[in-house]
Amino acid sequence: MACEAESGAEAGVVEIWTDGGCKPNPGPGGWAALLCWGAHEREISGAEPATTNNRMELTAAAAALEALKRPCRVVVRTDSEYLRNGITRWLTDWRRRGWRTASREPVANQDLWQRLLAAESPHEVRWEWVRGHAGDARNERVDRLATAARESVESAAP
Repeated sequence: MACEAESGAEAGVVEIWTDGGCKPNPGPGGWAALLCWGAHEREISGAEPATTNNRMELTAAAAALEALKRPCRVVVRTDSEYLRNGITRWLTDWRRRGWRTASREPVANQDLWQRLLAAESPHEVRWEWVRGHAGDARNERVDRLATAARESVESAAP
């Protein structure tokens, strides 16, 4: 499926789909992203032997934005409400409170939120939530890639 075939694609906008997961959670995890620009596409993925689902979701988004070689207009599509809400709603307050939640607990995954902020900063990014396992072909594709990455780290375990 060519990237330019996406209905409603905006000219000059990099479209990114991300996913991450663990099985069990916590446990071995994988992440993946699909970057589309015009007719060009690139898949990236990775895995960790011991992590969480949320860490893999954040890693996928950060790695995708870090893969861009110059400042871009970007739409990131994720099926993670944690990622989308964190970056669009909660982050401002966390930073204002010194990386503390409303209940004054340390923010989980602060290292990855900071990585994501740095990766996002040169770009104009719009974050969109898509329902997982609901027929979005590119969301399903990154889900399969993240699963394959997780399974590769599982099979490499002693």
